[in-house]
Amino acid sequence: MAYLSREQLMEMGFKFLGRDVQISAKASIYNADLIEIGDYSRIDDFCVLSGKISMGRNVHIAVFCNLAGGSEGITIEDFAGIAYGSHIFSQSDDYSGQALTGPTIPEKFKKETKKAIRIGKHCIVGTGSLIFPGVILGEGTSVGALSLITKSTEEWSIYFGVPAKKIKNRQRQLLELEKEYLSEFPNESDVIEFKK
Repeated sequence: MAYLSREQLMEMGFKFLGRDVQISAKASIYNADLIEIGDYSRIDDFCVLSGKISMGRNVHIAVFCNLAGGSEGITIEDFAGIAYGSHIFSQSDDYSGQALTGPTIPEKFKKETKKAIRIGKHCIVGTGSLIFPGVILGEGTSVGALSLITKSTEEWSIYFGVPAKKIKNRQRQLLELEKEYLSEFPNESDVIEFKK
């Protein structure tokens, strides 16, 4: 996987760009001026990011993911991961037939749902999952592969299914590893800030 150089990333005009960020040369980034990316985060091949997006440190977006932040935004907190082929949408058309749909239609003819999404610290979203507008994944939530998340989740819980349901609690031992990791890689950043 070939990553863009620091110079190439700076030229894109991100709102905020942390230390040692890696973005594949094969990823597509739209509205970079609305996107914040924290230290040590990585975006892999064939991902599409657009609209308002804020990512914390050590966030990983795996191959073929689609993050559509729109106007309301997607927030992904520290140490969260989005696995292969997952989709996160902060807005959605009305499928009832009461309005026209699609990006080519003026707003006055549409009836979109627009709600911010928050993915908490230490969340992991399994391969091929879909997250709908307005969802808040509580800290430490684990979502199994091919899940459909339409409602917010409890912290430190494991969810799976279509629609996703809580199946059990999630362990918290990783919090001790986080402390050890942060002692070696502190949260001090030589952050480059762009247009605000």
